[in-house]
Amino acid sequence: MPERSSARHRRRQFANRVYALLCLLAFVIVLLPLADILWMTLARGASVLSPELFTSVTNGISGGLLNAIEGTLVLSLGSLLFAAPVGVLSGIYLAEFGDGRWGRTVRFLADVLTGVPSIVLGYFSYVTLVVGLGWQFSALAGAITLAIMIMPYIARFAELAMRQNPSSLREAAYALGCSEAQVTLRVLLPAARSGVITGVLLSLAISVGETAPLIYTAGWSNYLWDGHMTKEPIGYLTYVIWSFINQPFASAHALAYAAAFLVVAMVLLINIAARMLLRNAQRVS
Repeated sequence: MPERSSARHRRRQFANRVYALLCLLAFVIVLLPLADILWMTLARGASVLSPELFTSVTNGISGGLLNAIEGTLVLSLGSLLFAAPVGVLSGIYLAEFGDGRWGRTVRFLADVLTGVPSIVLGYFSYVTLVVGLGWQFSALAGAITLAIMIMPYIARFAELAMRQNPSSLREAAYALGCSEAQVTLRVLLPAARSGVITGVLLSLAISVGETAPLIYTAGWSNYLWDGHMTKEPIGYLTYVIWSFINQPFASAHALAYAAAFLVVAMVLLINIAARMLLRNAQRVS
């Protein structure tokens, strides 16, 4: 019996080492292409950075990226103006009142919407907003499309953050005579604000890196945005990456790599901010 147990123990140790080696190999297979892409983007993009890039607009396939940087900020932040209130309120509803049939339906539809390809959303907005309503290519059409895309992410993050509140917090608020609305908005939501803000930031990072839905809705412009939300196209960084890299000119390639560098930097900074916020919240709790 002791010999048989010792043999089983050795086999389990050997199997554990094999599985650990396979996991490490899979991690390396995933990491190496990602590291190569990031290194190429950051190295080539950083090499073409200059003050002109941030102070001048795109002139054909040369110039700077001021219009694209401004357009990316307008589209991403504009999408949050539409998506954040609806997404957070939806997450609150799903967390507090979403155990019934309607809540399960909303949750299922939100999960389905997260799986819809972004180019399908772009074409839908093109048919309904750009052509159907006559908005043409515009910042408003692009922002609404991005808002539809990121809204379910915000809703699910908000729901998860609200569900992490301890039941004792809710019971204490009820014991003090608070109403349902006061408990939800003044007690539970502030307690979950770190998780909610983290979800909003991660959704913002998703919107910054999108291209397909904006091609059909925002178009492209070499000029600065003058504040008109309809009937006016707008520039954005991902269009520069998608379009300029195929041009047979060194100046176009330089702008494409610079735009890729800026997009990666924005997404990285947003993710770092979200993780720091979530880590601080976990320390406090």
